[in-house]
Amino acid sequence: MLKTECQYADFSAPLKKAVDAALEDWQTNHKVSRLWKGDASLWTNDDEDKWLGWLHIVEDQLAHLQRLSDAAADAANAGFTHAVLLGMGGSSLCPEVFKITFGKQASHPELHVLDSTDPAQIKAVEDQVDLAHTLFIVASKSGTTLEPNIFKQYFFDLVQSAVNKDKTGRQFIAITDPGSKMQQVAETGHFCDIFPGVPRIGGRYSALSNFGMVPAAVMGLDVRRFLERTQKMVQACAATVPAAENPGVVLGAILGALANLGRNKVTLVASPGIRDLGAWLEQLLAESTGKQGKGLIPVDREDLGRPDVYGNDRVFIQLQLKNAVDADQDARLEALRRAGQPVVRIDVADVYDLGQEFFRWEIATAVAGSIIGINAFNQPDVEASKVVSRQLTQEYEKTGKLPAETPLLEEGGIKLFTDEVNAARLKNLAGQQFSLAQVLRVHLNQLGAGDYLALLAYIQMNDEHELSLQTIRHAVRDKKRVATCLGFGPRFLHSTGQAYKGGPNTGVFLQITCDDAVDLPVPEQKYTFGVVKAAQARGDFQVLAERNRRALRVHLGKDVRAGLERLKTLCK
Repeated sequence: MLKTECQYADFSAPLKKAVDAALEDWQTNHKVSRLWKGDASLWTNDDEDKWLGWLHIVEDQLAHLQRLSDAAADAANAGFTHAVLLGMGGSSLCPEVFKITFGKQASHPELHVLDSTDPAQIKAVEDQVDLAHTLFIVASKSGTTLEPNIFKQYFFDLVQSAVNKDKTGRQFIAITDPGSKMQQVAETGHFCDIFPGVPRIGGRYSALSNFGMVPAAVMGLDVRRFLERTQKMVQACAATVPAAENPGVVLGAILGALANLGRNKVTLVASPGIRDLGAWLEQLLAESTGKQGKGLIPVDREDLGRPDVYGNDRVFIQLQLKNAVDADQDARLEALRRAGQPVVRIDVADVYDLGQEFFRWEIATAVAGSIIGINAFNQPDVEASKVVSRQLTQEYEKTGKLPAETPLLEEGGIKLFTDEVNAARLKNLAGQQFSLAQVLRVHLNQLGAGDYLALLAYIQMNDEHELSLQTIRHAVRDKKRVATCLGFGPRFLHSTGQAYKGGPNTGVFLQITCDDAVDLPVPEQKYTFGVVKAAQARGDFQVLAERNRRALRVHLGKDVRAGLERLKTLCK
């Protein structure tokens, strides 16, 4: 029997009343059936009806299982030992969940995911695979997204050097919308296969489409079992199911109603075995709802603290893997519940039920977006950042350099940068003690009740760097009693970056950049991957400044380890 409920019976009376009112509204006004019919008036009456193809994708995939089975067999029979997914955002986060949750499957290629322009990270992936026996999956809905295109250029060039030049295309497949630029690239490059996306499904809602299921099949997952399990959740969320019994609608009512009461920091607490699900949920929630000064701010991988370090802007969502209960996690959440924090518990029977969560949360996000009052399917501020980054890379192609920058302060090899408005604010707050420590202190002292800190790290995403940054975020959380977020660039630009720029103006941002110790060329371009990453960081910062966000950039130089150690000391 499918367990579908989200338990919120222990909410305080005002919070429970708001959720119950939202559910009553959805029931009385037939909003569940209107959702399934594609009624755009549930949101802003813009183009939302054009982006609801995900509602029926599981049924479509079950009807075309042979195509996925063939993909799995072809990859195994070709003798590939590795598969590398080249993507970004909606095309990479779901495959990453599969890789980290399921690991390598016997007799199938080991899946790797590349969604970073950081040269060290690209090189790390390259060094883990045997180029002559690796299948590359280039995933891009539009076919115009910068990162997958230059990833393809880089690895296609490498494979041409490692194998017979005329056979390079046999090691590449594409997942892209019909008629896209990527389809043209794949056809010209004689890729061994092209899997179509669904134009009516946006990237972050595409987990159950080919963007998620082709990599799952290639790495050897039982996609029939996965999709049949998922279909149970689809049925539980159907148009005929009453709102109060509909698992997706109930969760969406909780998220939307509590956000409207100021509890918009959705703190994700997942069992270790499914912990990477939070990275996928970050994009779904932030990019869907964070716009027009409204929205949900997902908080992932923030370790649970004592009840006294939290304000009244949180809702805690536990995703508990039933066969791997974490007693310490349960105890900490129970302490938060007793302290009056809203805690929602969702049980996940086993890892093959992740598809159920994909669908539940997609429904919930659409419902929450309706309650908050935004278009849950566009991402206007992501596009703004892309435009600036593209202008900078084009400038580099013309001149061979990025525009010069003047630091606000330089001390001990660390440089601080910000825009004119924030520079004036920080200088005023710092007074005569204009040092690195003082500027960082006054920047973080801007955090107040209801605010959040976001660390935006344009450095290699690895365990060592994440541990240092986690130390910083928890030190700030405990001292300032605010929510904290951590994202590695440029991947967060296609995820939480939308909410940071378009959502509520309650963020204080610390962008972290570095000089790349080793850089890598982008074939057929003057710019390198390091230049692209630098342009993306600058584009990100410029749009944050244009949105009047409180942002400071810390440039660590080439010694990232030493820079992070010093930053840890300064942020305590």
